[in-house]
Amino acid sequence: MARPENNHAAPGGPLPRFAAAAGGLFTRIRRSLITKLAIICGAALMFFFFLWSSLNMEAMEALSMANTVSDIDRLGTTIILGLHDSMLTYAPDATQEIVRNIGTQRAIKSIRVYNKRGEIKYSNLTSEIGTVTDIKQEACYVCHRVEPPLVRLDIRERTRVFTDDADRQCIGIIFPIGNDPSCSGDPCHVHSPGKKILGLLDMVVSLEAPQANLARFSRINFLMALAIAAAVFLILVLCLHLLVNRPVRKMMRATRAIAAGVGFEGLDLRQSDEMGELGRAIGAMGREVLIKQAELARQMKRYQDLFEHVPCTITVQDRDLRLISYNRQFADEFHARPGEYCYKVYKGLDAPCRNCPVIRTFEDGAPHATEEITTAKDGGTRSFFVSTAPMTDAAGNVNAVMEISLDITDSKFLEEELERSRRKYLAIFSCIPTALFVLDRASLTILECNATAEEVYGCRQSELIGRNFLDFFADRDRIGYERRIRGQTAIDRARHQKQNGEIIYVSVRVSTAAFPGNEVYLVSATDITRRLETEQQLIQASKMATLGEMATSVAHELNQPLTVIQTIADLLARKTRGDASPPRELFREMAEGIGKHIARATRIISHMREFGRKSEMKVEPVDLGEVLTRTLELFSQQLKVRNIEVTCDIVPDLPPVAAEGNRLEQVFMNLLLNARDAIEDHAAASPGADKRISLRVLADDDWVRAEIGDTGAGIAPEIQDKAFEPFFTTKAVGKGTGLGLSISYGIVKDYGGAIDIVSRPGQGARFVVRLPRHLGENGQSGRQLRD
Repeated sequence: MARPENNHAAPGGPLPRFAAAAGGLFTRIRRSLITKLAIICGAALMFFFFLWSSLNMEAMEALSMANTVSDIDRLGTTIILGLHDSMLTYAPDATQEIVRNIGTQRAIKSIRVYNKRGEIKYSNLTSEIGTVTDIKQEACYVCHRVEPPLVRLDIRERTRVFTDDADRQCIGIIFPIGNDPSCSGDPCHVHSPGKKILGLLDMVVSLEAPQANLARFSRINFLMALAIAAAVFLILVLCLHLLVNRPVRKMMRATRAIAAGVGFEGLDLRQSDEMGELGRAIGAMGREVLIKQAELARQMKRYQDLFEHVPCTITVQDRDLRLISYNRQFADEFHARPGEYCYKVYKGLDAPCRNCPVIRTFEDGAPHATEEITTAKDGGTRSFFVSTAPMTDAAGNVNAVMEISLDITDSKFLEEELERSRRKYLAIFSCIPTALFVLDRASLTILECNATAEEVYGCRQSELIGRNFLDFFADRDRIGYERRIRGQTAIDRARHQKQNGEIIYVSVRVSTAAFPGNEVYLVSATDITRRLETEQQLIQASKMATLGEMATSVAHELNQPLTVIQTIADLLARKTRGDASPPRELFREMAEGIGKHIARATRIISHMREFGRKSEMKVEPVDLGEVLTRTLELFSQQLKVRNIEVTCDIVPDLPPVAAEGNRLEQVFMNLLLNARDAIEDHAAASPGADKRISLRVLADDDWVRAEIGDTGAGIAPEIQDKAFEPFFTTKAVGKGTGLGLSISYGIVKDYGGAIDIVSRPGQGARFVVRLPRHLGENGQSGRQLRD
């Protein structure tokens, strides 16, 4: 609004304009911190300077009065000393002349000398000489207020201030004239020695001059105080303007620029005080705020883009369920306009939906979610997952609701398909003829199992769930089995215990699988008890066949100790026929020989009995070199009768392997029989060929290796892969069953080992048996072992 150009144009006349200007000035003062500080500081300065000036003038007045009294006191004492000689010689004219001359000074109003009776004996005013003063007057009363009169008074008690007839202030001081020895003795002889006071000197001085000086000093002091206060006020205002007002205005402009988000280029006050620190803080804050504002703008744009491009429909509705705003997908899909009813747009209804989540959110102010089914334009059904969120105003009242609708038609179809698949695979899981378990990965607790598990372990499914899977293992090596399960290593022959205590053998396979909530182990346990029993029967039959084949060599092996025993018996009989008794030493040698050969026969029979017994399914530390040596002892005679040379190289102090000695003997027996047959067949085809079997046992890394080589014809490459297959043999009909190498292969595999063939046609064959070292109770070496 433009101001009027002259005072006559202003409505209301000069008085309202003055009032308006004063009000504006008052408003500016009220809104200006610097002005208020300056006014307050100036008022404080004026008050304290005027207080200082008043106190200073009072002090100067007191000091001036004290100086005046001191000067009069000295003057009175001087006058008394000047009158002493004239009064001592009783020269009244000289005394009067002295008093009169002193009284001619300008400031002295009167000088009176009183005798003891109050009579004025000398005065600068001759008219007063001889008059008598009333002792009750103020000047005399200070001493005569008591009887006898006081002799000594302080200067303050002897001083009086009064106003004369011309209304001018005066000060009077009384000086006592004492009786000294010169007055009572020579040359005076007038007064007696008992008198203390002979008279008084009353001196009155005008205060006009001191008061004039004091008034002039007060004016100067007041003007100086006023000038100093004004100068300090101006300096204070200037300092406040330079150090506070101007920086504050800069900071205000900077904060307005920060608030507006434009025009801020930093703030540097170039001050090292608190204002400078505050300015630099505001500058740093401004830069940070601008960065945050830019980031906020980017985020708002990003969220706006997300709102527009999110793959679901979003609407904002008022209490009447009218559309306030919506995103792009809703606009593209429903072609709605702001202000339309949501139920009309969504479903083509004329009234709100029953159990509408938007209405419920308006009622209780809480989010709600539901599933809605609508009919599509093509006649099909569509499923939506609908969720709502309240939008509140500054007072916390819900004034709008945001509704998010996600099309879950495809998800519902997939969910139904997944449920059908789940039921189908659940049926397969329940009916599969192998015990299946779902184990918790942390504790190996059974979470789920199929119906076959109930049959295999002889207990109900409810009793299996929650049980630790390791409890099924009959062996004590729980830690070893746990490591193999967590390492997902197959366990071929594990001894499990059923509910009734019966021991069964199972083959365990482990794999990871997904389960609702976490990852689990899927474990299958196949009952192989019957298969193992069949294998054991087959192995035992193979042993019996081997023993039958070795009957001749075993009989020959037993015949040797029996022959020696028979010879010793014949010798003993001859020695005892005559009368001479045989020597004691001969009897001892014969007895030792009989015992030695009986022990050999017993060992052979025990070895055959042990070899022929049914092997147990257990694992223990076994010395591989000792097993091979024991097997060779049982088989050596059969090789000797066939002129087959045996070379043996067994490294001492071999580490043990994890196996069972009886079963390993069968492996080595089968390999020795195979080597014997190969050598004999080759010797029959090539007379004069070398007939030799080489045995070697050594350890390397995590394995113990046994090698059995022969000088036969070797094994053709095309049949090496078939050598370990059941019932495969190259021998003539009736000479072999084809099970020896297959059984040996299975036994070695059961202990986590391997059998390899190294052979070239015409250069013999070498079978290499490798078994892992036994490293403690767990039976683990560098690799996991089979049970």
